[in-house]
Amino acid sequence: MSDVKKILLVDDDTDTIEFCKAMLSEIGNFNFESANNGMIGIQKALSFLPDLIVLDVQMPVMNGFQVFKELKKEAITCNIPVIMLTGISTTQGLRYDAKDMGITLGAEPEAYMDKPVEPETFQKTVSKLLGI
Repeated sequence: MSDVKKILLVDDDTDTIEFCKAMLSEIGNFNFESANNGMIGIQKALSFLPDLIVLDVQMPVMNGFQVFKELKKEAITCNIPVIMLTGISTTQGLRYDAKDMGITLGAEPEAYMDKPVEPETFQKTVSKLLGI
């Protein structure tokens, strides 16, 4: 029996969290935790120690860029793969990607996807990152 992978979903939009759970439940059995702001996301990452983090950019308290930077500073979370899932290009008209994050923050996420995300692309990316 294979171990159940743990995924932390950090997004202030409950519809996005439910969408992610539904899409991922089609490809495997996962243990999900969620957080609706960046500060709670960091706390849950440190206690839950997920195998993967799906992280929104625009959130209250701490934005996703700030959360990502903090997670990469911590020895216990720095190697957890991160998918940035954001609507920033749609809502703000800004083009930003993983390479830009690497330049700005010193580290790149494993994936950077614009909302609305295409379900099959999301599923394939998660499968690849988790090796399932």
